[in-house]
Amino acid sequence: MLRKHQTLSLASSSNPQRNLNVNSLKLFGFSPLFTSTSTSTNPSASPDSSLTSELPDIPSWVSKQNTGTQPSGDDDFVIPSLATWIENHPKVRLFPTKKPETPVEKITKILKCPYPSPEIVVQALNASDLSVSDVSVDQLLKRFSNSWISAYGVFIWAKTQSGYTHTPELYNLMVDGLGKAKMFDLLLDLIEEMKQLKGYINLDTIFKVMRRLANARRFSEAIEVFRRIEELGVEKDVMALNGLLDALVKGDGVEHACEAFVELKECIPLNSNTFNILVHGFCKARRLSDARKILNEMNEQGFQPCTVSFTCFIEAYCREKDFRNVDAILDEMKEKGCRPNAVTYTIIMHARGKAGEIGKALEVYDMMKKDSCLPDSSFYGSLIFILSKAGRLKDADEIFEDMVKQGVKPNALTYNTMISSSCGHSLEEKALKLLKRMEEDSCKPNISTYAPLLKMCCRKKRMKVLNFLLSHMLNNDVSIDHTTYTLLVRGLCNSGKLEQACAFFEEMVLKGMIPKGSICTMLVEKLEKEDMIEAKQKVQELVPNVKEPKITV
Repeated sequence: MLRKHQTLSLASSSNPQRNLNVNSLKLFGFSPLFTSTSTSTNPSASPDSSLTSELPDIPSWVSKQNTGTQPSGDDDFVIPSLATWIENHPKVRLFPTKKPETPVEKITKILKCPYPSPEIVVQALNASDLSVSDVSVDQLLKRFSNSWISAYGVFIWAKTQSGYTHTPELYNLMVDGLGKAKMFDLLLDLIEEMKQLKGYINLDTIFKVMRRLANARRFSEAIEVFRRIEELGVEKDVMALNGLLDALVKGDGVEHACEAFVELKECIPLNSNTFNILVHGFCKARRLSDARKILNEMNEQGFQPCTVSFTCFIEAYCREKDFRNVDAILDEMKEKGCRPNAVTYTIIMHARGKAGEIGKALEVYDMMKKDSCLPDSSFYGSLIFILSKAGRLKDADEIFEDMVKQGVKPNALTYNTMISSSCGHSLEEKALKLLKRMEEDSCKPNISTYAPLLKMCCRKKRMKVLNFLLSHMLNNDVSIDHTTYTLLVRGLCNSGKLEQACAFFEEMVLKGMIPKGSICTMLVEKLEKEDMIEAKQKVQELVPNVKEPKITV
């Protein structure tokens, strides 16, 4: 816990520290517009070089052009204190080495190629000497969670292996993956298949389907799934109803959630969570009068508004920076015997900090102490974010170390906040050491962990470290998503690494991800500026309707 003199010191600090500153596709009859060479064109690369393993091969149509750019000293630079860790980290080898490949490495190499359909993935796996007993299907589905064709191909291939049957958990994982990719016809086919297996569909399955449909704004279909829930062997109870309402609210469909509530409230016994979900939805949509009506109905139904109910209003007012009403809600809570919890205080502190009111934000901790409310990892993470944003990095570091001393273990969000802050201030060594410490603490990284690190490497042209990070992601089964591909293409373009930018752009498109128009235009303009005409034309062929660069005279 923070000691009082620390809090006062943080609040009174007036001197903030600022440091601104696919050849394989041809085997199956598929010819992408961009074909990759099987060997690197970089003279320094060798078949045994595993550090080049995770960057996609530079397309032949790019590497053949004379860009006039030479590798810089930044490309291979690694912070000396981290060199051993980076060099010795296990890598997925995509080039021949003296060490034998593991089955997971073999299948990963196959799945990293872009394929036009899951059926072609199955053909590729059948042509290998791999067996489902050699690999973890669960690991592969997570590793390729943002490449639905590869993931679904593995799923189908494994299912056809003799003596093997998918567990209900793996079916649920695949259902979620197809929903994430908005492949709803395949998803519903899979649900029908699970229905035939008896007992494979559970409430978690239904939650995943409804959430993915709602996220795609297919609200009516999400509600229809709920109506059919008993046909699928799942009880239509308040837990299921709350799951539906939560999915609709999180998909920005509070109006649909309210309609479903009105339709179903007479036939399903409700609980306080039912009302709180709707209160949250209306507060999120800035419809506070409607949220109050739900609160009144909650009272009428015999459920007392609780800390969660009032925290929804506090969050809404915090978004508007209306701290007068935040204080009014806190007073109302006290009158009704509802004590704010760590979530309540975290929301208030975060909002004060984002509004630039650092002193007020730090006073929230004193409020917590008076209420005997202990801070959790989310509270510490928010405090670290606020201090880092204010340039008070030393204070943020002290808070990070203090939380460990107080017995609050940093979670992924805490580490992500520290890493993001370090990257934002170009503290390369500190950021990478935090990733190393995260690994030593057995805290699993996620895509948000890597994004600022990748962005920093692009900005600093640290290609060797970039390769390491991509390998680190793969070994932690973190799949590159649309946002990360966009970050890589943009960052490499801005750093003049057009060959690598084209490689990621090609891989992104061939995985079925549609680049934003602004990224396409940016890449085309950069290629035009460097007189890389063939590459520019290939980009325009792959993604039609890319605007021609403006010609300035």
